[in-house]
Amino acid sequence: MIDRDISPFLTRLFKQYPFVTVNGPRQSGKTTLCRAAFPQLQYVNLEDPDKRELAISDPRRFLERLNEGAILDEIQRVPNLLSYLQVLADDLRRNSLFILTGSEQFRLSEAITQSLAGRTALLRLLPFSLVERDRIGASSRIDDILYSGFYPRIHNEKLEPWQALGDYFESYVERDVRRIGEIRNLANFRRFMRLCAGRVGQLVNLSSLGEDAGVSHTTARNWLSILEASYIIFQLPPFYVNLRKQLVKSSKIYFYDVGLASHLIGIENAGQISTHPLRGQLFENAVVMEILKHRFNRGRKSNLSFFRDSRGMECDLLYEKSNSMVAIEIKSGATVASDWFKSLDRIARLIPEISSKNIVYGGSERQFRQDAEIFPFNGMHEMLEQIREA
Repeated sequence: MIDRDISPFLTRLFKQYPFVTVNGPRQSGKTTLCRAAFPQLQYVNLEDPDKRELAISDPRRFLERLNEGAILDEIQRVPNLLSYLQVLADDLRRNSLFILTGSEQFRLSEAITQSLAGRTALLRLLPFSLVERDRIGASSRIDDILYSGFYPRIHNEKLEPWQALGDYFESYVERDVRRIGEIRNLANFRRFMRLCAGRVGQLVNLSSLGEDAGVSHTTARNWLSILEASYIIFQLPPFYVNLRKQLVKSSKIYFYDVGLASHLIGIENAGQISTHPLRGQLFENAVVMEILKHRFNRGRKSNLSFFRDSRGMECDLLYEKSNSMVAIEIKSGATVASDWFKSLDRIARLIPEISSKNIVYGGSERQFRQDAEIFPFNGMHEMLEQIREA
């Protein structure tokens, strides 16, 4: 097992709270992380039918067996157990009791808000970051990254990405979304997911998505919510500010793992990436997720948005800080072009809170031009640490 960037924050928070809840996609490494960080704790997987039945039918007896604390995996399978955990924590009045993991975003958050508010720290673990991917010795070629993605098991076990991602889709995504959303027309849902993958980096248009998938506008909205709840889809919100210009109000759509998006649009090997018409959007997807992982791995929430007005002026990413903002443009090309700076300059004039301008590109060298810093994709960690410390 490699060290995960989130580990020190997990162990520190466990000393400060009765519970720490680690949420994130299936196969992002939550179980491996928690068992490695807390080998002294019992481990209970609530996907196990026998253990889940006991937790549901006799929660007090279930918890009596865990009086020294435990890791409770996939806690969203027994949400009523959280109320009993609350009582237990209030009775014991000490920290470092239970680690809870889950792979459903909204339902678990709602249950925790109702039962464990103020008693649990919340962390989100996404698949490997670029730095973590490098630690395990995976290829650093951009096309290989966009093809294989970041799910740990693919790289830990040297799996063929096309096969592994297909298995992941059928084993986890379809099973979870059918359970959460009671989806009956699986063929339409598969088509819907492929359409979403083909629209990475684009504005969400529910009418278009629904029409192309053969479902209603309402169904498209529900399915998108289910995919977001299952940590498959991430919606990047637009930036709102009191400007005279008319700003777009739709979110942009991304996949939490770019490899899954590549799989869904039919890419079967890394060689197809370089000439694929969606390479730029896949690259943008990977950059946005890398920045989001950097936030989540330090116990922070998303502070990201994008800017676009009705006339087409846009900035790919705005990173909000306490009293300033960083404007980030994302370009998959390997050669810096002068027109890359134009939108950054216009946005900086429009939004005075912007304190720095960065470009992430597909080249290999860090550069500085026209008051903007240019970072290679594989050097993003340096940019993110610089933003965080400034």
